[in-house]
Amino acid sequence: MKKYSLFFLCLFSPLVLAFSQNDLVVLLQKNTSQQGEFTQQRFLKSLDKPITTGGQFVLLTKKGLLWQMKKPFVNNLLVKPSGIMQWNGQSWVANENVAQSQQVGLFLGLLSGDISAIESQFSLNLTGTEENWTLQLMPSSLLMKQIFDSIKIRGGETVKEIELNEKQGDRTLIRFDQIEINQPLDDFSQSALN
Repeated sequence: MKKYSLFFLCLFSPLVLAFSQNDLVVLLQKNTSQQGEFTQQRFLKSLDKPITTGGQFVLLTKKGLLWQMKKPFVNNLLVKPSGIMQWNGQSWVANENVAQSQQVGLFLGLLSGDISAIESQFSLNLTGTEENWTLQLMPSSLLMKQIFDSIKIRGGETVKEIELNEKQGDRTLIRFDQIEINQPLDDFSQSALN
């Protein structure tokens, strides 16, 4: 009898300990802020080499994302649930592109663990552990099927990498490094995100 008990315990224990979507949401939403560096590579079918940009980011839960590109040129973008704004040197100027609103919600959802914003437009497949997980997104809504073939998000305590595979064959790879969690924000970031 002990053999069978041990067998069933070994057989079913991975199910009990499996890393679930709910675990991922809890993991990503426990941080009130994240800041660090990013590198974004855009692989276009028509070019031999990727277009590479880099800079710093600040993500403040339920507030938005400050995307401060430093190279190849300086450009500050503020991504909030209400839309995208660009810094003109004196103030934030809203981008009134309505088509971007769903993509904005998707991007914020990807970084902050708002799975509900993603589930309505993608089917999700989560693999791995809390320390090393991959979330594969396959478009299910008509709009997202027209834009993406798939999206892969990799991470641990935070999102470390996002890979966007677009319908027309282009690909974007975003990597996050030097990530600090729940640290004080500088004055510019604090002002932009509040």
